[in-house]
Amino acid sequence: RRIMKKNEKRGCAAKLKICFVTKERLSEFWERTGGENADLIFFPLFDDVTVSYERELKGETAYFEDVALLSKACKCAVVCGYNTSTRGVVRSSAVVAENGRILGVSDALSSIDGARNCGAFFKVYETSAGRIGVAVAEDAYFPEALRTLTLSGSDFVLCPFSVQAGSAENVVLRAAAFTYGAPIALCSHGYAFVAGADGETAFASPMPVSFYNIEKNGEYHLVEWRQRGFFKRNHGKY
Repeated sequence: RRIMKKNEKRGCAAKLKICFVTKERLSEFWERTGGENADLIFFPLFDDVTVSYERELKGETAYFEDVALLSKACKCAVVCGYNTSTRGVVRSSAVVAENGRILGVSDALSSIDGARNCGAFFKVYETSAGRIGVAVAEDAYFPEALRTLTLSGSDFVLCPFSVQAGSAENVVLRAAAFTYGAPIALCSHGYAFVAGADGETAFASPMPVSFYNIEKNGEYHLVEWRQRGFFKRNHGKY
């Protein structure tokens, strides 16, 4: 009872209702729907847009502000991917906002064939729905990236993706979700899916807008193995 009351006080929920938006920009989605009732609105990585930090700070563009405003209007968290540029250094990134406030920007740490520059570290975001880890774009292909996010306490991992995901991404993320014990949700152009902690495809949809409730998985197991070596010698008394 004490644990339940503590979680309720913090606003933590047993489930996270995600709204996947796979075919619309933020402005298009807002103008058409006026927002949706969800804990999180999840967009893909818009690879054809490069957001300049300098221009954002000067007020010449407002991509980050749009993410924050949508989160404020819908009273939930919003995750949206863009390419970002800092003095010509371009990275694949994801903006995370909740209730009108930018919580941070996560950069992809992996870049295959040098298409983008790499970021420096992972982030786990504290939200009203739980702790959310973000693996941007090609980070989804690297199990060590997903393992790091789950070891850092993520209840869920979100993967904003650029191209339309397929069977390869499904298999990789299902294996990671099963091995590391956290659901992983991917949003790409025209397709969204969720890999459950049981290793199965929990949800998949090609719809422009779709919804799914992710359940937290707090189950832990003691894993042991035998290994040769580490001989303990008796050094005597000193």
